[in-house]
Amino acid sequence: MSALLRLLRTGAPAAACLRLGTSAGTGSRRAMALYHTEERGQPCSQNYRLFFKNVTGHYISPFHDIPLKVNSKEENGIPMKKARNDEYETWEDPHEKDKSTNCFGDNDPIDVCEIGSKILSCGEVIHVKILGILALIDEGETDWKLIAINANDPEASKFHDIDDVKKFKPGYLEATLNWFRLYKVPDGKPENQFAFNGEFKNKAFALEVIKSTHQCWKALLMKKCNGGAINCTNVQISDSPFRCTQEEARSLVESVSSSPNKESNEEEQVWHFLGK
Repeated sequence: MSALLRLLRTGAPAAACLRLGTSAGTGSRRAMALYHTEERGQPCSQNYRLFFKNVTGHYISPFHDIPLKVNSKEENGIPMKKARNDEYETWEDPHEKDKSTNCFGDNDPIDVCEIGSKILSCGEVIHVKILGILALIDEGETDWKLIAINANDPEASKFHDIDDVKKFKPGYLEATLNWFRLYKVPDGKPENQFAFNGEFKNKAFALEVIKSTHQCWKALLMKKCNGGAINCTNVQISDSPFRCTQEEARSLVESVSSSPNKESNEEEQVWHFLGK
């Protein structure tokens, strides 16, 4: 099954999007051209925003308006998110305890770790193949990490499940686990924990997690659960009470400054080196 990965979040200081899928043919490449981005504000500053447009030039929400299922040559696609910079059509409900981890969701879409060879641009929408999933427990909350590969990657045809990552990219999963375990330590926080003793679950397990969190997202968009401060504004979900018009979406975007703030400096880059 395919899925749609997204690497950015509209309105975030940095944003980008990807689409998950198994077919690497011309259909996948055409899908990438269906979405465009528009930058506003000063890059590397708190006022920087990246807005998304569809092929007709209308503003959309990458979280809600890029369709969950898309047609491809072989299979249907499912949109998802990649670590910290993407959120799309799944939602980990903070009020619902995950049956697998026995922990509540982290109030975010699912993150996706894409293991292909290409460095992706902010706002890029691509098809990826889902391979497996890791259950990170971040400060007591479930924070799923999908493992996927760009369907147009030169080596994508070799990857079908999590065992293929172990076979063809030895050390990748171990490095990923170690990074997620330690990445908050420089901020003075404790090491993260994992469900299943840090075992990466296979593709079939990952697809079940996607289905479950997509149902949570649907409830969120239909106002059938408490979304708190989550922004549910969209322009394409016809029966959602949060739907807005194209004119309203344009007004929201135009209210954000499009000029760089000359007084803003690039945020300081701090490097932390962690031992084993």
